[in-house]
Amino acid sequence: MLEAAGVAAEVEPARVDEAAVKAALRAEGASARDQADALAELKALRVSARRPGWMVLGADQVLELEGEVLDKPADRREARAQLERLSGRRHRLLSAAVIAEDGQPVWRHVGRAELEMRPLGPGFIDGYLDRVGQAALCSVGAYQVEGLGVQLFARIGGDWFTVLGLPLLEVLAFLRQRGMLDA
Repeated sequence: MLEAAGVAAEVEPARVDEAAVKAALRAEGASARDQADALAELKALRVSARRPGWMVLGADQVLELEGEVLDKPADRREARAQLERLSGRRHRLLSAAVIAEDGQPVWRHVGRAELEMRPLGPGFIDGYLDRVGQAALCSVGAYQVEGLGVQLFARIGGDWFTVLGLPLLEVLAFLRQRGMLDA
């Protein structure tokens, strides 16, 4: 997304055990918003420690359904179960971004989007999973709205980039404020 917006970026994995971090945060009673923010911060700080003098962006997205945070499905059975749970219901995506510099967070934002999945029949769910294959396991909710997943929805409200996983407009505004982009 950054490169498409004309921002030069380098990708460096943070090597974070997200499952362990999420489990610890949930055990502490952290909200969905706080889980997304904490994971984004941890990723930014982990890479920032290896890249002194760089601005490092960490991001994470969580799906909240009636107070419960869902994880990426591990297999087709879990993907099907998530789609069945989301069918005909509203859920929220929280996309957090944290920018760190020299091992310290210097900016953060959590975007929020509301999505309403249309009612899905069992045959449609199976056909959808057949068509998207392994891609269903790459995202919580077993969908990517930028592809076939858009067919699952009746309504999508909120910032499109937040839905895609990064509150891009806010990130760009911060980079302009810091003089890193033309105003």
